[in-house]
Amino acid sequence: MSEVKIKAESRTEFGKGAARRIRRAGLVPAVLYGHGSAPVHVTLPGHELMLALKTSNALFDVDLGDRSELAIPKQVQRDPIKGFLEHVDLLIVKRGEKVVVEVPVTLVGEAGPGSLVALEHTTLSVETEATHIPSEIQVSIEGVAVGTQILAKDIVLPAGTAMQLDAETLIVNIAAAPTAEQVEGELAEAGAAEAAEAAEAPAAEEGGETAAEGQ
Repeated sequence: MSEVKIKAESRTEFGKGAARRIRRAGLVPAVLYGHGSAPVHVTLPGHELMLALKTSNALFDVDLGDRSELAIPKQVQRDPIKGFLEHVDLLIVKRGEKVVVEVPVTLVGEAGPGSLVALEHTTLSVETEATHIPSEIQVSIEGVAVGTQILAKDIVLPAGTAMQLDAETLIVNIAAAPTAEQVEGELAEAGAAEAAEAAEAPAAEEGGETAAEGQ
């Protein structure tokens, strides 16, 4: 994992109004904390930060002017509609230190014929060195037969990385893909159920109107 050098500026304004002004200036509010030190409130360049966060568990070399700190993203807040960065929490780490992080799972290859692949966990919780966090964990499904289940204990992890999930946790399930006849049958059943509901609705409305007239 390469370090992303990024320059931070001290932040003294707080609140929603200040945050909006900071973002209009192309910056992102952030807080740097960890190892017993007082939280440091800073702003970071928005474009550089956005590019760096495209890599899972990016390692930042944060330039604070009088010193620099290594840090990893702990929490990233984005606008739920527009997706822009609203705020970032960075956790200070030291070289050689172990941290527990979530690492994305990438499936490699194609399962056997007639199979349906279900990825039950898109990320894996692992303990690894803060300066050597893997960007992904690859799981091969090449030629895997229907009925196969890949558990946490079956995953091959990079050296120095330890799984934090229960060994029997299901990660990938290889089931039989439904046949065309099965799909057609399910669609027919769904259509019949909708038709029955539609037929019941007018009858219920008519009964309600009759009762109202009687009153």
